[in-house]
Amino acid sequence: MKKVILNLTLILALFAESSDYSFGQPGTTELMNAINKVNSNFEDLGHRFDVLEKKIDDVQWYNKVGDIAYIDKVYITGPAVAKEKNPTGQGAGNPVKFWNYIFIPKDADPSKKYPLLVFPHGGVHANFDTYYTHIIREMVSQGYIVTAAEYRGSTGYGAGMYNNIDYGGLEVQDVDASRQYMIDNYSIVDKERVGIIGWSHGGYIALFNIFEYPQNYKVAFTGVPVSDLIARMGYKDQEYRDLFSEQPPIGKPADQNVAEYRKRSPAWQTQKYQNTPLLIHTNTNDEDVNVLEVEHLIKSLKADGKKNFEYEIFNNMPGGHSFDRMDYMEAKEIRMKIYDHLNKYLIPPKPFKSLKDLQKAGYGFN
Repeated sequence: MKKVILNLTLILALFAESSDYSFGQPGTTELMNAINKVNSNFEDLGHRFDVLEKKIDDVQWYNKVGDIAYIDKVYITGPAVAKEKNPTGQGAGNPVKFWNYIFIPKDADPSKKYPLLVFPHGGVHANFDTYYTHIIREMVSQGYIVTAAEYRGSTGYGAGMYNNIDYGGLEVQDVDASRQYMIDNYSIVDKERVGIIGWSHGGYIALFNIFEYPQNYKVAFTGVPVSDLIARMGYKDQEYRDLFSEQPPIGKPADQNVAEYRKRSPAWQTQKYQNTPLLIHTNTNDEDVNVLEVEHLIKSLKADGKKNFEYEIFNNMPGGHSFDRMDYMEAKEIRMKIYDHLNKYLIPPKPFKSLKDLQKAGYGFN
């Protein structure tokens, strides 16, 4: 969408150059106002499409998982925005409101308690979509309750939610708020058996949750986690860097505020790790999170003398960034390792005993 807006802006600028308009001359203000209005309309249109796509995706969740799970979407709150536009304005300081998915096994016994998996989605601006269908089926089939927060910055909920983004900041608290909501509102959730799992930016959020709230999580898995924002700003392009420097809570590029990017980088904050059992996966041909970021995380954990973590660096696995979320056999075998790690600490009622169990769950075979 940004490229479309930029192209249209250039077209209008060329039009101005070939017409009676001249920048700095009468008429320039009117033209620039027109350009800004077009840009605003295109941005609004993009958010409207995202909202429509999200509504369609919500229907798809019922189609794809509704046979084995009760599905709900609840409206909850996290902290206030990180930086108020008008600190004295009406509603300033109010908590941010966001939606949160809930998946509960249909065969759950209301008189019993079940383990909870907190599952933040990935992406700088993204949402919890049906890309995760088979993984949700696998979790629910083992008896897990799953909660997935559409934390601040998520797409599909309009410009306000999108612009509230706080990467590595208050989004972490939003995700932990989804955990607390489940404990407070569902008696079948066992507060002593809560784990957190995520890939990419979701893995990044999972790391910060066990760093900041180690008492809240029994176990964690992070797949291809964003780990070093300073290094990331170095190997990504300018458009990606702008996604960070334009966020109000960050406000500057990395070269102008290294300390802020360091504070928001798990690889630079490993001293906070309190030994929550942790499994880390990465892949040498990852086209999004370069393996060097995760290697830095692993080296930092070792340098800080941390012991209770395991990791595996996979070599050129098909799927690149998505290698252990794919639907081919090797990816399912890797997910069995993830579930073995989680199940050891969370003890779901129907843990997978073999790859065959996982295959049945993922595709709904009886």
